[in-house]
Amino acid sequence: MSKILIVEDEMPIVDLIKMELKLNGYMVDYALDGEKGADLIMENNYDLILLDIMIPKFDGYELLEYAKQENVPVIFITAKSEVKDRVKGLNMGADDYIVKPFLMEEVIARINSVLRRYKSIINLPNITINTKTHEVKKNDVSIKLTPKEYDLLIYLIENAGKVLTRDKIYLSVWNKDTFDTRTVDLHLGRLRKKLGLFNIIKTLPKVGYIFEV
Repeated sequence: MSKILIVEDEMPIVDLIKMELKLNGYMVDYALDGEKGADLIMENNYDLILLDIMIPKFDGYELLEYAKQENVPVIFITAKSEVKDRVKGLNMGADDYIVKPFLMEEVIARINSVLRRYKSIINLPNITINTKTHEVKKNDVSIKLTPKEYDLLIYLIENAGKVLTRDKIYLSVWNKDTFDTRTVDLHLGRLRKKLGLFNIIKTLPKVGYIFEV
């Protein structure tokens, strides 16, 4: 389970992000100023930091240096919306930049994207996935997946334990507004067969699917 640190001085925003992150299966710590954030970074191993720029004591740019020393990815979440601010944050080493106000769906998507870049190996029962090379192995034997089968597998892993309708899967993986639920069924059937996921990709009659590891 990934552990995320929120450094933000507005408690209502902390509460909103913290609640959504926990609902999505993340462990969460938070700090209301840069000094406390620096202490937590040095004392703990975080998988990602959500960092406001305009915070008391140490600002976000200073705290970014602490995070980079520990090789922890950082997403800035800030009201500083000008292009020069985004460019400065990204050039200093931030992995992404989100401007307030934001939608939590976007924040979760950005977090998943950054974590995928940093986490190169995903382990499932008898299965390993290298997210850098897209190589999938079952019992140390390489399994050839089509690009769309691979995208579908990663989507299922990112949403493990959630009930997913066919329409939602199709919209997220195929990125099309016109739904073709038969395509979803066919691809899931091939994934089950190729990787032996019959007991992990479960069909919920009249609802959709759930990926249970």
